[in-house]
Amino acid sequence: MPPEVTYCRPLLTPLVHFSSPVNHKYYRESKRMRFPGKKLIPLLVFILTSLSILRLLRLAITTSPSPPSYSSLSTLQNVCSSPSPSCITVPSYSSGTSKDLHKTSAATALTKKEFKLLSNLITSKAPCNLLIFGLEPQYLKLSKINARGITIFLEDDSNKIKANKRKVNSSQIFKVEYQRPAKDAYKLLKHARQNPACAPNSGLLQASKCKLALRHLPDEVYKHKWDVVVVDGPRGDMPEAPGRMAAIYTASMLARAGNAAHVVVHDVDRTIEKWFSWEFLCEENLVASKGKLWNFRITGQSNSTRFCPAKTILIE
Repeated sequence: MPPEVTYCRPLLTPLVHFSSPVNHKYYRESKRMRFPGKKLIPLLVFILTSLSILRLLRLAITTSPSPPSYSSLSTLQNVCSSPSPSCITVPSYSSGTSKDLHKTSAATALTKKEFKLLSNLITSKAPCNLLIFGLEPQYLKLSKINARGITIFLEDDSNKIKANKRKVNSSQIFKVEYQRPAKDAYKLLKHARQNPACAPNSGLLQASKCKLALRHLPDEVYKHKWDVVVVDGPRGDMPEAPGRMAAIYTASMLARAGNAAHVVVHDVDRTIEKWFSWEFLCEENLVASKGKLWNFRITGQSNSTRFCPAKTILIE
């Protein structure tokens, strides 16, 4: 019986047809369709690179250095185990705008808990002799609490004085000048430690030879025995801005001139406020704190040669 050739051909035909020029043409067309994609790769890389460069340029332009505003300036918060000039490294001082000043005032204002601690202290002492370094709107409420006492504000900002002069009632506001910028804090601290003229028993502040003593304050400041002294001025948040070194030192001297007084320091999260509070008000005298507010009770020690016992000095 002859082989069934007719039966096999149909099977071979599709096989031959599968590799026919039609399929080869389809393969070449597919290959040509993918080929342009390879040419697009360098183009896509170029486009993406260009976009990245443009984005970096835009970022560099929007973040280019500009005069710092009060709201963005960092405070002296770099707390060191021991003071050194390298600890005080913050942006340069800038005068800022009125909008910036408003933001700064809001940022440095006492919190509700801080103000409650302070107002409770004044309420418990009123009527009393109250001296305040600084003139924030919140402190006007303290003068009302102490309406039958003596309240004196010491402020170096003329704008604040003009804005609040009519609101203080019977209280007094004096314009003062601070000669020492915050950047001199370390040198002044070193000077105070080495100079006997800065000791508690050095005599009257008006005649002091200590560089930290405020010798040109109004006579009313020196003649009264103060019950509470609040230090929340000057600004002290920039190296070139007036620092609170002399205010804290002078407050400690005024407090020691009486029988007992409270010295309240705000912004103790900042390096200078912390250093000088430890040095001249002493950790052992800290009786209360809330947030960034420390309350020290100072007993009369005007005859002492040291502000704090050696064992409690935290800065060496």
